[in-house]
Amino acid sequence: MTSLTRRSLFALAALTSMAGAAHAQVSERTIKFAFQNQADHPQAQGAKKFADLVAAKSGGKITVKLFPGGALGGDLQTVSALQGGTVEMTVLNAGILSAQVKEFGIFDFPFLFNSPEEADAITDGPFGQKLLAKLADKNLIGLGYWELGFRNLTNSKRPITKADDIAGLKIRVIQSPIYIDVFNALGANAVPMPFPELYPALEQKAVDGQENPVTTIRSSKFNEVQKYLTLTRHIYNPQAVLMSKKLHDALSPAEKKLITDAMAEATTFERGLSRVQANVAQDELKKAGMQISELAPGELDKLRAKVKPVVDKNSEKVGAETVKEVYAALAKLRGGK
Repeated sequence: MTSLTRRSLFALAALTSMAGAAHAQVSERTIKFAFQNQADHPQAQGAKKFADLVAAKSGGKITVKLFPGGALGGDLQTVSALQGGTVEMTVLNAGILSAQVKEFGIFDFPFLFNSPEEADAITDGPFGQKLLAKLADKNLIGLGYWELGFRNLTNSKRPITKADDIAGLKIRVIQSPIYIDVFNALGANAVPMPFPELYPALEQKAVDGQENPVTTIRSSKFNEVQKYLTLTRHIYNPQAVLMSKKLHDALSPAEKKLITDAMAEATTFERGLSRVQANVAQDELKKAGMQISELAPGELDKLRAKVKPVVDKNSEKVGAETVKEVYAALAKLRGGK
């Protein structure tokens, strides 16, 4: 046996020993991961990717069990379950966390981001990470940010080609004050409602419409109960991936690293998939019979003007320094000084 072969064998043995030592710090456990979208949605596929990575990295010791489609309740109910430790993980619109940490509310500001890449820069940068760190005091651990995408408006009543066409429509919104304010400001009747209740509410005409990214509209089959889709892109949703602090505190250093590494890979995967699927979903919805319209630039300007008082009001709630920090970071990204 040559010295090179011996060195290779020693190196392999050392790596095997290190891997064995790492796995020795990994306990057998099951992690319940609950979220709102269906199994074919990028959110759900990101969760599956994370589950597969955790299984591989833990040598099969850690199982991430997925609960899609709001099976364990709406977002607010799931967050409460995480805080109590009865559910271990979830992913949800970051703005919903304003009930826990008020600064998260800025992620629901209408027309804040011009592109997903801008959102990535803010969430992955100092601001987004600072907000995640604040969740620990609320018995939640922020693992990172995924993407839901730009929200668009659907309804069963009429095509929306002008800003004023939204007036009078009963629109389901997220259970978040800013969404209620935004759609009331646009002249609609905003109806806050948990996501699992939305499809039957649309089917029974309890509400006229709703607003979500096209990937969610497609995966939830809203085209079956909604005729008109308007590409308003009024709010962009970064999504926070959360873990129960109870579980996180129980993890060994090796397990925490394993989770962090798996989340980094799953985040890249989920964001990329979401952005590809947005175009695919729009084409599929059109083929399925939805009438798709876009507002002219002047009409979008009217929407921005209508919601400006909402931005001003919620800037006070979120905090002037927070608003200043985010808008300054965006100006720098856009080449401003």
